Amino acid sequence: MLIAGNWKMYKGPAEAADFCLRLRDTELEGVDVVVCPPFVSLAVAVQLLAGTEIAVAAQNVHWEVEGAYTGEVSAPMLRELGVYGAIVGHSERRQYFGESDETTATRARSALAAGLCVIARVGETEEERERGETENVLRRQVAFLEADDNLVVAYEPVWAIGTGKTATPEIAQEAHGFLKSLLDVPILYGGSVKPENAAELLSQPAVDGALVGGASLELDSFVAICRTAASL
Repeated sequence: MLIAGNWKMYKGPAEAADFCLRLRDTELEGVDVVVCPPFVSLAVAVQLLAGTEIAVAAQNVHWEVEGAYTGEVSAPMLRELGVYGAIVGHSERRQYFGESDETTATRARSALAAGLCVIARVGETEEERERGETENVLRRQVAFLEADDNLVVAYEPVWAIGTGKTATPEIAQEAHGFLKSLLDVPILYGGSVKPENAAELLSQPAVDGALVGGASLELDSFVAICRTAASL
């Protein structure tokens, strides 16, 4: 089972260093763990977690190897830094920065070709779910992705990200099962995952782990989720 912590725009190098120093001294057997710091904290995270089983991934990656793309970072740059993988297509990237299904897939293909592992995020808005469009939305989003040994999909219903709302275990299982019928890759659940609800979500047969947001910023809560995953 895979537990990935998406730190979003939190933890500069000093905070990241403190977190990683404490994390590397924590016993986390039986679960695959990834932390996803902001770009400025990747180097210190890679350095301090070197020699452990904890991987470091970026929160985004560009589709070109290099070029006039101010503000972007390429897969070869991340590989040179020692980064393990990258998230692509997060709902916040789609909402605020114009990411689409097409650009998400292009970023994923470039990162996979460069040898990075990829967590590609999909999920419906609350309005889409209320209109009964969840399966159509998920089908459209994954249609642009291709199965790969290094690809993982994260199902994150937009209405459950940073809102305190969480999909019920039944909703998560249904969405994950549907996604697996479309694409044969591991599927993580994301959306207000906390120590209090991790067990019931992660115990669903089609759930292969979690992409954790706010709860990954505090060591105790992140470790609790990781240990819950390891116990299942």
